This record gives sequence, C-alpha cells and structure tokens, in this order.
Amino acid sequence: MGSSANTETNGTASPPSSNHKPPATNGGEAPLNQPHPPPSAPDQAISESDQSKKRKMGMLPLEVGTRVMCRWRDGKHHPVKVIERRRIHKGGPNDYEYYVHYTEFNRRLDEWTQLDQLDLDSVECAVDEKVEDKVTSLKMTRHQKRKIDETHVEGHEELDAASLREHEEFTKVKNIATIELGKYEIETWYFSPFPPEYNDCVKLFFCEFCLNFMKRKEQLQRHMRKCDLKHPPGDEIYRSGTLSMFEVDGKKNKVYAQNLCYLAKLFLDHKTLYYDVDLFLFYVLCECDDRGCHMVGYFSKEKHSEEAYNLACILTLPPYQRKGYGKFLIAFSYELSKKEGKVGTPERPLSDLGLLSYRGYWTRVLLDILKKHKANISIKELSDMTAIKAEDILSTLQSLELIQYRKGQHVICADPKVLDRHLKAAGRGGLDVDVSKLIWTPYKDQS
Repeated sequence: MGSSANTETNGTASPPSSNHKPPATNGGEAPLNQPHPPPSAPDQAISESDQSKKRKMGMLPLEVGTRVMCRWRDGKHHPVKVIERRRIHKGGPNDYEYYVHYTEFNRRLDEWTQLDQLDLDSVECAVDEKVEDKVTSLKMTRHQKRKIDETHVEGHEELDAASLREHEEFTKVKNIATIELGKYEIETWYFSPFPPEYNDCVKLFFCEFCLNFMKRKEQLQRHMRKCDLKHPPGDEIYRSGTLSMFEVDGKKNKVYAQNLCYLAKLFLDHKTLYYDVDLFLFYVLCECDDRGCHMVGYFSKEKHSEEAYNLACILTLPPYQRKGYGKFLIAFSYELSKKEGKVGTPERPLSDLGLLSYRGYWTRVLLDILKKHKANISIKELSDMTAIKAEDILSTLQSLELIQYRKGQHVICADPKVLDRHLKAAGRGGLDVDVSKLIWTPYKDQS
C-alpha cells in the first residue's frame, strides 16, 4: 500500500515517500537504537507558555513606579506608569488593581485598571527620566490633543519643583470616579479634598441646585423632595433666552460656595481650594427650563483685587463644553469690568492652554475693532473700549505681528487682508453677551 504524505514539525510538506519501509524489529516497533525524536511544536509551545506564565507571575504584584503598556478605551496599548495599587477584595496574594498614569496624556485620564489590561511582556521597572520625557512628547493627532487638553485653563507655573512634587503626591489618586449632577453622570478628572467621611465613596450624588452632595441615590431623592431651590442662591443679574447668570456672594452663601469649590476641583488639577470663600463672588451660568436653572459653568473673582484681576477661576462642566460657554464666561467677566469702569485681566499664572483661550478671545475682540477703525486707533483707546489690560493687548498684537515699534512708540500696522486671515484662524466666537440684559451694580462692602 502506498503511504500518505507526511508533514514535518515546521509545517512544510516533506517529499512524498516511496513504498519502501525500513525493516521492522521487535514485532514491528521502531528500532531500539534510534534516538528519541525532538519534542513536537505543540509540546514546545506549551513549555514556552508555562515559562512565560511563571515569569509573569514572578513580576506580581507590580511595584508602584513600574512602566508598562496598558490597553486604553480606544482598544490600543499606551505607555503608563503605575501610581498606586490596591488589593482586590477576596482576591489572592497577587490580586491587585493598579492606578495608572498614561504618560502621553493629561493626568485627568489616570484610572484604576485590571491586570488583564496590562501587557506584562512590556514591563519596565526602571526607566531613565530622559526616556520618560521622550515618551510624553510623542506627537498626538490634533483630535486627540483637543479631546485630552481642551478647557484646561490654569497651570502649575507658580509651583517650584518641590511644591509640584508634593502637590502631585497628595493628589495622585482620583478619589471620586463619577458624580451625578442633574440628568448627567459625569466622569471626574482629578482629586478633590472632600471631607474624610467621603473617603470610601467612588460616586457622589449632587443636588444640582444647592450643590449639597450625598453618598447614595436614595439620599439625593429624599433631599430633592425637601430642597426648595430651583436655581443658585443669590441674585439673577442676567437673563437672555434660556441663559441666566447668578451672582453668589461667598460670604452670604458659604456652604454653596464651598460645595462649588469641591465640585470644581474635580475638573481642575491645580485649583487652590479656598475654604475662606468670603472674599469671592461666584458667577454661575445656567440653562433654564420649566424644571429650574441648571448649572453650566461658572467663574469667580475677588471682591477686591489689588492686581486688577477680573477672574480668579473658570470652569465649564464637561457635558456643556465645546458649545461656546467658556468664551461667554470670559466675555461676561469683561462686561462686568466695563460696568466697574476698570480694565481687567485674568489671575496669573495662566497655563499654555489658558493663555490660548484668552488669546483667542482677545484676538477676535481686537481684530473686529481694528477692522472697523482701519487700524487707526491707539492701544490706550483699545483698552478703554474693551476693558482689556494694555499689556494683554500689546502681547496679543505682537503675537499676530500686527504692531511695530517706531520712534519710541508702538504703532499698529494692519492690512485688511491680514486681519481677515487672522480672524479666520481665530475661529468662531462664543455666545454673545447681550449687555442690555445685564442688570448689575459693582460690589460694595455692606459695612
């Protein structure tokens, strides 16, 4: 009988064999003096798999500071650093979840991950800082960068290296993962120093009107049956269509103001949490319907600023971002400055992104005026018209290369085509503030 074709262990076909078979001995068994054949491919794979599994198990639990690749929500693996770890309840001695920082991305994307998300073949226990710098400088697509970095308005430039390390150590693990606010469930971005009794909470439930926060949904439901508020406390100073702005005095409404600061800190990395809110006014922007006035965002300002700051902190809540509300809040802060008869500027320092937000606003406002006046206007006049500080006007026009220094003074040089090009690059403005709907008088001490 002819034999069928054999396949070798590497999976390639061997030449067809002839009908001639080697002589059989021992009752047809293979000759005793022949060497044992090498292990087959499946046996080798099992052996290597066992070795790999043992090696990986020997790494566990991963140490804090370990570098590894982690599968993110986009389904791709990204480099991370293990920031913290915790035992899984009722798990084995090596069963941990790991809190990781994606080194390509902003800290607000830090999260708890399961072991199966980590590629243990990529584990690096010690990485040179220069390598880390190289990783964090990887190029991202414009869409990624916008998604990750938008609305991050303030920075850490005021902190020295030691203070920055202390800040990052204290706030390294996000304590509250999600909040419920009105009809939205919102993933948080950063640590916020809620009182100790909330240390065991992963989710908090906020009353969207008084901003009291609770541990359980049932508590919120009971609270909502009793809460009389349907809008922020304080005076409604602006209403146009469905938009309203409320001025809240931190001294008169201390609990609300402190709760607002707790809430804001969940979305602002470096915000200083002011427990002494008496010194601040809070301007809370709301969308209104028949159920009440729902908070969109806010900005705060000092009642008395020696540095002429007209804005201390600004936040648009994530569900309302990229709808023009941030630019509206900036514009509103300048309309208040005009009412005060003062020039204003945001509190420094600004992060790069904060500067971009303001530079975009300044660019649109200034270029619109320059087009109307055909650039025949001084910086002082621009400042008087817009309430924008002269230094901010000068830096904006210099960045656009629209100003020259001649005979000891700055001269604005603006070709209409150049202005149009810059306006187009600046993008669309935010929602307009209808000044005729603003009913407000500047703050004065009641003493």
